[in-house]
Amino acid sequence: WRSALRCRERDLLHGSFGGFFHSEALPGALPRRQNSPQHPPYGLYPELVSGSAFTVPRAKNRYVWLYRIRPSVQHSAVAAADYQLWAHDTWISPPFRHPCPPVQLRFRPCSIPPQGTDFVEGAVTVAANGSPEAQDGCSANTYAITTSMSAKRRFLRVADGDLLLLPQEGSLRLRTELGHFQVDPWELAVVPRGLAFQVDLAPGTMAARGYFLENFGDHFVVPDLGPIGISGGLAHPRHFLAPQAQYEEQDGEYELVSKFMGSLYRSPVRHSPLDVVAWYGNLVPCKYDMRLFMAVNTVTYDHPDPSIGTVLSSYTSTPGLANVDFVIFPPRWLPAEGTFRPPWFHRNCMSEFMGLLTGSYDAKPDSFVPGASSIHNRYIPHGPDAAAVETGTERDTSNPERYSGTLAFMWETRLVWHPSEHALQTLSDVDYPASWQTVPKRFDATAKPSPEKYGFAPTKA
Repeated sequence: WRSALRCRERDLLHGSFGGFFHSEALPGALPRRQNSPQHPPYGLYPELVSGSAFTVPRAKNRYVWLYRIRPSVQHSAVAAADYQLWAHDTWISPPFRHPCPPVQLRFRPCSIPPQGTDFVEGAVTVAANGSPEAQDGCSANTYAITTSMSAKRRFLRVADGDLLLLPQEGSLRLRTELGHFQVDPWELAVVPRGLAFQVDLAPGTMAARGYFLENFGDHFVVPDLGPIGISGGLAHPRHFLAPQAQYEEQDGEYELVSKFMGSLYRSPVRHSPLDVVAWYGNLVPCKYDMRLFMAVNTVTYDHPDPSIGTVLSSYTSTPGLANVDFVIFPPRWLPAEGTFRPPWFHRNCMSEFMGLLTGSYDAKPDSFVPGASSIHNRYIPHGPDAAAVETGTERDTSNPERYSGTLAFMWETRLVWHPSEHALQTLSDVDYPASWQTVPKRFDATAKPSPEKYGFAPTKA
């Protein structure tokens, strides 16, 4: 796969996540001295898209300067009456009014829909929290599609949050204002809020399915490494790739779908908004191959906290408290000796949304399938199912164990994941809580612990 990766990288820019990129589709289209010259090259219009307030600390500045054929005001509806509310049945935003049950939740994968279903039509909100209006929280969604947005001459612009896309089945072709790129399973893509784009099926792909997160909070960053060090570990910023500038000069009848304050609006537009000839900045779409993630793990004993698998974080104003963390469980070695290797039983102050992209998950090796989702909200007890308990207890831990061909992920947030009514009514696996009921009782007050086995001297009675 590495040779295929190199071929695809030829169409992409190397840089660093959150760092500055620049690209031009025509030579000299990008002004070198200033942002807004009186007479821009090629008769282009300069346009700034800001992703942060003007007065935030410089390290948090996010913006991109676009040099385009027409300003974005011409890629919008002519009159307010042209914006028609789209009462979408499944892609919805919080807050929700129905109760949130205090129980472990699992949801089946979405089925592949009928032919002619694009990304917007095939989006399903599984759970959400916070508020897009308050720019706080996030929503966890799935998509299942059988046609490209470009086939329907439809564009999407999300003002509510940044999108994190995770293909699970089938490859996507993202066509954005800043350029185009393919996203395959095992890869992720980030599309910043405010940019117009299309989600297409990649050549040769007949249908696609996956997950996407809508992050209403602060922009994603690669997490601090602390004692891990400075040069390696987890996701390296240099492995995030941005697209080269590509533009289309096309007039005609198109539809723009705008997501604003939790609602979807449809409006006609007369030109393609993908007409950016050059750009520079750090508010850019990008992709990352999760096979490049440098996993960190114990080489002695016990199971570390899942934060060692963090790829991206959206921080809050409280140090160490995430609006949402994106964590993966990639292929890796588990050498922990004398240790119950699956994740332990736990109750967290944070809330977890789990998904499986391929393979199996070690805490639920048989019952959690690719494309499915689970939610374990704050202080709801959860952990390995009965099969994982038996395997983890009886396994010979004198030899390392390799987890291969698997990729699970977690979106962990400080807010409760509130499942949507659609997910509860049509996708819910009502038997999920029963997976723990056959975990055996093993307590034996007469079985004295061995000092050699547990590394302590037992207290005399």
